[in-house]
Amino acid sequence: MPKPGAVPAALSPTFVRRGKVKEVYELSPTELEFRFTNDISVFDKHIPSEIPFKGETLCRTSAHWFARCERLGVRHHFLGLAGPTAMRVRRVRVVPTPRSLGPSPKGYLVPLELIVRYYLAGSLWDRVRAGKVSAAELGFPAGKTLAYAEPLPAPHFEVTTKLEPVDRLLSIPEALELAALDRRQLDEMKETILRVDAAMQEEIGPRGLLHVDGKKEFGVADDGALMIVDTFGTADEDRFWDKDAYARGRQIDFSKEFVRQHYRQSGYHDRLVKARDAGAEEPAIPPLPPLLVDEVSRLYTTVFERLTGEPFAPLGGGAGGKA
Repeated sequence: MPKPGAVPAALSPTFVRRGKVKEVYELSPTELEFRFTNDISVFDKHIPSEIPFKGETLCRTSAHWFARCERLGVRHHFLGLAGPTAMRVRRVRVVPTPRSLGPSPKGYLVPLELIVRYYLAGSLWDRVRAGKVSAAELGFPAGKTLAYAEPLPAPHFEVTTKLEPVDRLLSIPEALELAALDRRQLDEMKETILRVDAAMQEEIGPRGLLHVDGKKEFGVADDGALMIVDTFGTADEDRFWDKDAYARGRQIDFSKEFVRQHYRQSGYHDRLVKARDAGAEEPAIPPLPPLLVDEVSRLYTTVFERLTGEPFAPLGGGAGGKA
């Protein structure tokens, strides 16, 4: 595997697509460049606000965790940083239906997001409150009254779609069929996630953080091996709590959950869910108030410092936007 680090700048990258928080450029038939923006999204909605330094913190935090994967011997697609808000990665094909590539497809993005939860929070807590998930399904004694933030008896795995406009939960058979995987490959992905998460918690624990949950994505390399792709372990993909506060019965979030809660408290999330359930036009998401933008920017730089153990000093100048 290539060693994480800086790589030379591209001569003539070609724009491929724009995602929720980053732009993708083609460098060659085998390499891409991710350029992280200061955009932010929640509930699969792009917020019309920019968060200063967000792109740089995500890019540099991701590079930090890919370096940890390197030391663990976990295969990944990261090739190196190409600037404070840009990274080079090995390219895989993006196809909604991998089975269209033929039997035993290789060299493609697995169109799934794998989520592992260690505490009862987020959308899982929403489903528990709505009666859609029982205590027994989570490994608790049947009929137990569950409480927000309690540790789960065992890591809870969920699989959602990756390439659809709105992510949806999948059963294991649905996930295997959609992604052209067998159960052995799915089990390997789970084992890899647990291994990486354990190393992550080992590192951030002394810095006073708990890893609550997070998502990871995989690709199938040209030789058929699985590898971690995209980004992970940032305030966008994962949820972290302050360890000391949790011991005192409080949950201080170091993640994008802070932004989600703003839209829950404003009533926007309820309106969005009702529209989606009814198949109606979804309401436009309003921008964040200016004071909240500043607070969210401080949150991202603080999370960078707590996760990496490094003080945040902008390397790109300005507000840390696009590369």
